[in-house]
Amino acid sequence: MEGIVTMYQDFMKKADPRIADYPLMQSPFLVMGILLGYVYFVLSLGPRLMANRKPLNLKKFMVLYNFFLVGLSLYIVYEFLMAGWLTGYTWRCDPVDFSQDPKALRMVSVAWLFVFSKFIELTDTVIFVLRKKNEQVTFLHLFHHSVLPWSWWWGAKFGPGGMGSFHAMINSMVHVVMYFYYGLSAAGPAFQKYLWWKKHITAIQLAQFVIVSVHISQYYFMPNCQYQFPIFIHLIWIYGTIFFILFSNFWYQSYTKGKRLPRVAPQAAQHNSSSIHENGTVTNGKVKAN
Repeated sequence: MEGIVTMYQDFMKKADPRIADYPLMQSPFLVMGILLGYVYFVLSLGPRLMANRKPLNLKKFMVLYNFFLVGLSLYIVYEFLMAGWLTGYTWRCDPVDFSQDPKALRMVSVAWLFVFSKFIELTDTVIFVLRKKNEQVTFLHLFHHSVLPWSWWWGAKFGPGGMGSFHAMINSMVHVVMYFYYGLSAAGPAFQKYLWWKKHITAIQLAQFVIVSVHISQYYFMPNCQYQFPIFIHLIWIYGTIFFILFSNFWYQSYTKGKRLPRVAPQAAQHNSSSIHENGTVTNGKVKAN
């Protein structure tokens, strides 16, 4: 047991010291505890607490929450661009800058903020549970919200920046669009006419995985790339492939076979317009997995 502890301590000494004092970055066990508690709540404790209660009315909170994440995601994108992607990165083989240069420190800060935002987004699933929309806690949704923050934590802990941060920037761009849609949807039936582009959200998410995979695949064709963490390259490529398959299946099930998008008869459409937001078909459909 002592040997395992020593190995762990030696391994953690290789982490980037510049991020050590940021919240949640001291130990992986705190993060693991949060994520395990999250999974326990959404799969067991939450549904049991809500079993004999009415769904909570969280409309106002959902509007504020979603538009807050729009603003946060926009800020994260801007910081990634200013910390390197528009100020020196080649968009090819970009190693992590471990110096005390202001831009390098700015990249550390935005890498941490990106990871922290993923813990804020756990609220997505809590909302599902409190509104008794448990059918929306799909494998795709839960896998994304529980597994990826764990992976991103290690990325920020050891290699904040470089070519491994490209996918985080692209993901934040997608979240600007995604949470803007959910914010409008949560605002009520008056905004339904502006939500004709729902189907395109999944297309944008699929494009995200293609772009990220193409960018990261450059590593395998560069004879002298000095990026310090090949393991992150492999994980990003694997995750990109997995999520492309999962979201492609969602696209097929939702828009080709129509299994997840109930059709409303024309004569009933007007009658049901006020309930679309409340039952989650539009506001928090299963597409909200990313």
